[in-house]
Amino acid sequence: MSSPRRFAVVTGASTGIGLELARCCAKAGFDLLIAADEERIHRAAAELATTGVDVEPVQVDLSTMDGVDALYAATKGRPVDALLANAGRGLGHAFLDQDFAKARCVIDTNITGTTYLIHRIGNDMRRRQSGRILITGSIAGFVPGSFQAVYSASKAFLNSFSFAIREELKHSGVSVTCLMPGATATDFFKRAEMLDTSVGTIGKDDPARVAKLGFDAMMNGEGDVVSGWKNRIQSTVAQVVPAGLLASQHRKWAEPGTAK
Repeated sequence: MSSPRRFAVVTGASTGIGLELARCCAKAGFDLLIAADEERIHRAAAELATTGVDVEPVQVDLSTMDGVDALYAATKGRPVDALLANAGRGLGHAFLDQDFAKARCVIDTNITGTTYLIHRIGNDMRRRQSGRILITGSIAGFVPGSFQAVYSASKAFLNSFSFAIREELKHSGVSVTCLMPGATATDFFKRAEMLDTSVGTIGKDDPARVAKLGFDAMMNGEGDVVSGWKNRIQSTVAQVVPAGLLASQHRKWAEPGTAK
């Protein structure tokens, strides 16, 4: 009798990096529980099921505790071998000009929902002394992101959080990896209302390549991976340049009306 396939939970999996991460999992033979807050998650599930693995979609709002609880319940007690916590939201424009409900949703999705989900599934992994966690951070977390202030701060939280819990879990059998992409060709900038900015219109990285780098790093138990050589340079420079200068530079990329 063959052993059951490994089981992965992937959030934000309807499009973009999340969908590509789910494709990586399916190709590697993982059964999947995939989640997003939109109808497209069902189309993604239908496509992924053609690879021969079992796929269950859950349309749920992961900015809420109830939404995270619903996703956790959908595992039906099956041990999760890999949690790919990718769900996230972006938001452009100056902070005081933003609708605060939208700004709060960024915080609730990127920080509260993500950390609560990791707390729930991570505890199960630690009890079993086995599991892999991939957190989608961002190189945006290295920079005070003027005109993306809440988003960049949320990614700074995730970057830091991932390194901290990796150290805490070092001898537990549970690995934690942080994927830190730069600008990627997804729906992110449209959803963040940033199509009139320089960063919204420049060339972007391939989400499939970004996801493959993150997936491979997770499977190898690596602590972090920055996608693309330009992004690696930016992340290195950001650690030595004064924060005020970084914020001023970011304004040139993210302020509305800077699109070329």
